Amino acid sequence: MSSQASEKSLEERLDLFMRRNFPQIEMHGGDAGIEAIDKETGEVWISLTGACSGCGISPMTIQALKSRMVAEFEEIDAVHASTGGFYDDDSGAGLEPDVSDAPF
Repeated sequence: MSSQASEKSLEERLDLFMRRNFPQIEMHGGDAGIEAIDKETGEVWISLTGACSGCGISPMTIQALKSRMVAEFEEIDAVHASTGGFYDDDSGAGLEPDVSDAPF
C-alpha cells in the first residue's frame, strides 16, 4: 500500500472508491453514499438514492458494490446496501432496515 493511501482515512478511501468505480450511478440520476462504517466488525452501510430507488438494475449495482468493496478493502467484511429506505440482504430481496446496532 502506498504511503498516500495509508494517510487517508477509511471513509475517504471508500468515498473515492465509490466515485471512481461507479460514475454511472451519478450519470443516470442516482447517488451513492456511505451511511456508516463499523471498523470493529468490518461492516459498511451504503445507500443508493435518487434514480437508483426503484431502478431495475439496482440489485446488480448493489452486488457489484458489495463484492468490489470486500475485495478491495481488507478492513471490510460485509456491506449492507439500501435503496429507498430498504436494506438488501445477500439475495437482493428488499428488507426493512434493521439498523438498531448500526453506528449511525
